[in-house]
Amino acid sequence: MRSYILAETNWKTLQNKEIELVVLPWGATEAHNYHLPYGTDNYETERIAAEAAKRAVEYGARLMVLPAIPFGVNTGQLDIRFDINMNPSTQFTILKDIAASLERHGVRKFLILNGHGGNDFRQMIRELGTLYSRMFISTCDWFRSVEISRYFEKEGGHADEMETSLMQYLVPELVLPLSEAGKGQAKKFRINAFNEKWAWAERKWSQVTADTGVGDPSAATPEKGAQYFEAVVIKISRLFIELSEADIDDMYV
Repeated sequence: MRSYILAETNWKTLQNKEIELVVLPWGATEAHNYHLPYGTDNYETERIAAEAAKRAVEYGARLMVLPAIPFGVNTGQLDIRFDINMNPSTQFTILKDIAASLERHGVRKFLILNGHGGNDFRQMIRELGTLYSRMFISTCDWFRSVEISRYFEKEGGHADEMETSLMQYLVPELVLPLSEAGKGQAKKFRINAFNEKWAWAERKWSQVTADTGVGDPSAATPEKGAQYFEAVVIKISRLFIELSEADIDDMYV
């Protein structure tokens, strides 16, 4: 039993335990090229949350990791078979209910650990802040925590070298041989402002990529995945520790 994982702990352990920070892992269920499982974002995010929490607790952090939410915003992939979409408005309702429960139980720090590029919780947090002003609510994208180019040769963004390496390390039994993976070739917008990312529009996934991947996974190795996982966990565990120790009435210097 890991006492910092809510799904594994029990009332006897938890009833008098002081919790400073609650972490909610949030992923997605979607196709990841031909070779990675639909639950890739969930496996990655849950493992990162658990390992980072373990290290933070060993350091003295008082935190709890909630069960992960397995569905994310996939409005650009509605025609990809069994990609499950959860609208942002639904996400907000879920967050509101969770935040209300946590506030009743005296939790004052709530972090959403995001593992899916289609999720964006920032505007939701702005609105939640008007409802639960005594709580410090934040979010982070673990996949932005470490510079990817330090560990991987090829750029991508979805079922690419990074994600394939990470999954080869975490759950190799669910990863098909690279010989069965698609090339992950993706089309770009004809309007360059969207490619430069100072303008934004949602991509229609089935028009962008034939195999659902974005990025060539061919150079992936479990060794790269292990190194990257370690770097991300170090970064995320430090965030957990700092949030656990923080005085939310004195957050600025």
